[in-house]
Amino acid sequence: MRTKRSERDERHQLNRRSLIKWSLAAGAALAVPRWKVFEVLERSGGKAMAAEAACLPTNRSVHLVAGIGGFAWFQLLWPHNDVAAGAAGNSQIAFHAPGQATLAQGTDRPLTLAPETPFRNLPGARQMSAFMCGNNETHTDAPLSNTALAGNSIFAVAASLQNTNPTVIPVIALGVAPYGSAPGAPVASRVGVPEDIVGLFNSAASKAGGLLENVEDAQLYRAHYDALASLNRAANRSTTVSSYYTAKQAAGLLGTNLSSALSVSQADLDRYGITGATRANVAEIGRTLIISVKAFKLGLTSSVVMPAMRDDPHGAWNDMSGTLATVASLGTILDAFWADLDSTPDDSCGGSSLADNFVMTIHGDTPKDPLTKDGWPDGTPGNANWVYVLGNGMLKTGWHGGIDRNASVTGFDPATGQAAPFDGATSAQATTAAIAYAVCRGDARRVGDFARGVNLAGITNPVQM
Repeated sequence: MRTKRSERDERHQLNRRSLIKWSLAAGAALAVPRWKVFEVLERSGGKAMAAEAACLPTNRSVHLVAGIGGFAWFQLLWPHNDVAAGAAGNSQIAFHAPGQATLAQGTDRPLTLAPETPFRNLPGARQMSAFMCGNNETHTDAPLSNTALAGNSIFAVAASLQNTNPTVIPVIALGVAPYGSAPGAPVASRVGVPEDIVGLFNSAASKAGGLLENVEDAQLYRAHYDALASLNRAANRSTTVSSYYTAKQAAGLLGTNLSSALSVSQADLDRYGITGATRANVAEIGRTLIISVKAFKLGLTSSVVMPAMRDDPHGAWNDMSGTLATVASLGTILDAFWADLDSTPDDSCGGSSLADNFVMTIHGDTPKDPLTKDGWPDGTPGNANWVYVLGNGMLKTGWHGGIDRNASVTGFDPATGQAAPFDGATSAQATTAAIAYAVCRGDARRVGDFARGVNLAGITNPVQM
């Protein structure tokens, strides 16, 4: 039973998290580096509070959900090992670069790379993990068989785990991207197109679900900020009084000060290789990723869930120049995204970059038949599906299970990592639990809140203490 003391401690913890969250938002509004905010928090709230704010306990994440058959494009970037190896001798295999594939170095299990595959320069332990799991679900934008974890959505599970991160808007979902539900998951802020994410932060604090939705919260925020400012010696200097006054007056309009920092510039588009000739669905992925990096840097969100491709490319092999251009654009955009993450210091944790604290997943409804170019059929051998995860060193890399050139389907044993008969439902539970493991940095106790009795020893890496 809850005692008065436990209730008091719980309220204290919630108030402390709110103070951290609001302080970081105020710092972003003033364009103050987050390490400066941590200094102020340490002086005003103590070292424990500053430490809690300084390093996020869970990784940020981006989730691509390639529906309506668009997932097929990603199997050209990370093809099945034996399928790609057999493409040189079989012109019907749906692989665009026969004879040009290479194997990634240092991965836990074999991982084949196409010439355009992104992240190819990462060390083996940070490469892509591919898991045979779930079933073919032609055609939908919201696949269930490879995204559910014990009745919950993995996207909502990730957001629930990320609740410990102090952010203004915990999770953003674009367009038709699925989100689902999970215990403790925040409500997703849904927008239509990438540029709407920028608009989301215009007065976002005062909108429904925002930090300052309630008048009491807005007043409390002003009181917290005033207290912090009064405890900071710099607040009374002639050179900073004006800035602090402006921030106080802007307490309900923090997002207005943030939106310009999120907008996509021409330099961004150039860096991602996005031009007027780039396919619209590929360019949309790029613009979303550009904005996501900026939002992560400012501590505005922890998770972005986006639809991807949605083009059902049955005729891809009748237009080889278009197919090659699409695959090249996808690889360029994902590489530029990683370069942005890697070159952007993570102010939430000194000495690290955004790339050090990040997980990405790619799900889809149907990856199409990897063995048949003609019409690129929706059906897959064994009715199988799979998921790609960039697990930030927390997961065993390479293919877990797979399809060979003879259409045989193999699964995996999550306890050992060894090959096993394919079972879409069982492997999906292991895969989604592994994603949760990567998001919460290997905290098995927190994963156990959503998945009990799943042995992940063969597909995860132990936490290095």
